[in-house]
Amino acid sequence: MDSAPSSMTRLLHPDVAPQPGGTPLTTPIYQTSTYELPRTAEAARIAASVAPGAFYTRYGSPNAREAEAMLADLDGAEAALLVGSGMAAISAALLSTVAGGPGGGLGGGEVLAQRSHYTASLTLLQEMLPGFGVPVRLVAQEDLAAEVRPETRVVYVETPSNPTMTLTDLRAVRAAAPDAILIADNTFATPYNTRPLELGVDLVVQSATKYLNGHSDVTAGVVTGSAALVAKAWETARVLGPVCHPFEAWLLARGLKTFPLRMARHNANGLAVAEFLAGHPAVRAVHHPGLPSHPQHDLAVRQMRGYGAMLAFTVADADAAARVMRSTRLCRNAVSLGGSESLITHPASLVFAHQGAASGVDPAMLRLSVGLEEVEDIVADLAEALSTVDR
Repeated sequence: MDSAPSSMTRLLHPDVAPQPGGTPLTTPIYQTSTYELPRTAEAARIAASVAPGAFYTRYGSPNAREAEAMLADLDGAEAALLVGSGMAAISAALLSTVAGGPGGGLGGGEVLAQRSHYTASLTLLQEMLPGFGVPVRLVAQEDLAAEVRPETRVVYVETPSNPTMTLTDLRAVRAAAPDAILIADNTFATPYNTRPLELGVDLVVQSATKYLNGHSDVTAGVVTGSAALVAKAWETARVLGPVCHPFEAWLLARGLKTFPLRMARHNANGLAVAEFLAGHPAVRAVHHPGLPSHPQHDLAVRQMRGYGAMLAFTVADADAAARVMRSTRLCRNAVSLGGSESLITHPASLVFAHQGAASGVDPAMLRLSVGLEEVEDIVADLAEALSTVDR
């Protein structure tokens, strides 16, 4: 330029001298939507690459790349894709592996899935995929391996499932469907307790909103697996646009630093609370894979390192469940999970509200996400609430 820029222009281009000092221990938040590119052929290479970290934030960001590196390492995966929610991760994984063909979705093949899934996953499987011409067959979770057919191209599982904590035998499903793409939702177990890729799964999806972040202040999701499959999921996410913005990615990376410490406490608290509830006269049933009474406890021992802090318990009826939920003080009524605080909710009316009675969830059941409080305090809170139930 022949003349110096005006003061208004200089506001947009501040000339800040480098400061003496070292490298920040915590990655800065890259709160920008786009990046200036080099004026060389390198710019075209960056634009054409998979999930570039400094191109356009819908494609990724340095903060997302840091979290993805941590998440891939946790799962033992070649690659990870960070997106804006758990459902964005599930959608990207499924939509990137199905396609219409002359004989219907997947070229005449099918998606096989269990009937017991998170509510929005069920909507995707029961309504959206069939609407795109993709055949989907839902079967009992325990029968999944036996229900594999020659035309099965994708198998989608959730283990433990929401809210009954039923397990899927991942090795058995892999053996029954050696040529299918196997996708597993590992949100409840987390990679601390189950590493599905080591059991034959191709893609793992998780709501990073939950245990991975652990502080109830982030909405995010992650897909992990081979670099080739994650690249396909990224192409789908690039089109659909479920961005995990830099600040959320930064918060997630911060939360991941304490993940092993939190999960050890969650596991211990979850099992202790499950044992308390199993011995309480007002409780008809407790669903937690760490209990020997769980019908799949032997599978849990083989497939899980620990049993997690998610459980469900059933009381006399729906009225009793409502009284218990109204009576807790420490356990808060909220539909998420995996944070530091204990949460209690009524799945039939809150988590599965969009399915209603069709969900098949027992209206006398309550779901509990056991937090990091002193376990004696959690037990005391539940004991007081259960005292309101007529026995």
